Amino acid sequence: MKILVIGDVTSPGGVEHLSKNLWKFRQANGIDLCIVNGENASFINGISEEAAIRLIRGGADCITGGNHTMSNRNAYAMLEETREILRPLNFGEAAPGHGYVILDCMGYRVLVMNAMGCVHVEPQVDNPFGFIDRVLKECEGQYDLSVLDIHAEATGEKLAIGYAYDGVINIIFGTHTHLPTRDCRILPGGTGYVTDVGMCGEEGGILGMEIERVVERMRTKLPLSFKVAPGKVKADGVIFEYDTSRRTVTRVTTVKF
Repeated sequence: MKILVIGDVTSPGGVEHLSKNLWKFRQANGIDLCIVNGENASFINGISEEAAIRLIRGGADCITGGNHTMSNRNAYAMLEETREILRPLNFGEAAPGHGYVILDCMGYRVLVMNAMGCVHVEPQVDNPFGFIDRVLKECEGQYDLSVLDIHAEATGEKLAIGYAYDGVINIIFGTHTHLPTRDCRILPGGTGYVTDVGMCGEEGGILGMEIERVVERMRTKLPLSFKVAPGKVKADGVIFEYDTSRRTVTRVTTVKF
């Protein structure tokens, strides 16, 4: 089984890119399941219903979220009604939506979880460990393999999650920092891991944003709206190959299209 994960969609251009190219990439590479982090799909304003529909029709089986997911109140009903569109499970009980879903893939039950870190990221949320533990216990016996998107700023926090659930969760990938890391690996207990997948958006800026505005905002510390960077749109992804007979990840590979 091949599972493709794609980093944060940062702009409407990223949505357009995936809606046109994701199915073709899936078919060319034999992808069985695709998970896309869409928390910035409406340009730092969460995800809209329109963007979510385009991503799902374009080839995403599941959309995960992050710290901006709740920015768009118009999406709250969609988060409640659509299990395949997730928000971090440790946002708390008052937040609409769901933090996990069990998907069918080739007759196998795939548990997909979405959690958020609590180091150097806003809004502040509760420690993700207890929430992950709760979902694993609640879903025990109901899934065949498991996947976690840990949306976090701190590399150390992502690595800690990886090693804490090595051999417990089959696939763990990090999102949020928009820069793909070169640490694709299989941890000692058999978990496929990468610290950050990267992003899907315009290449010609700082994390998908226009350089001058980001620099000015950092220099002055004054509020200044971001603008989408110029440049070609690209998608960063990682393919996890999972051996269903051995029940283990056998390969983790970065991709870009």
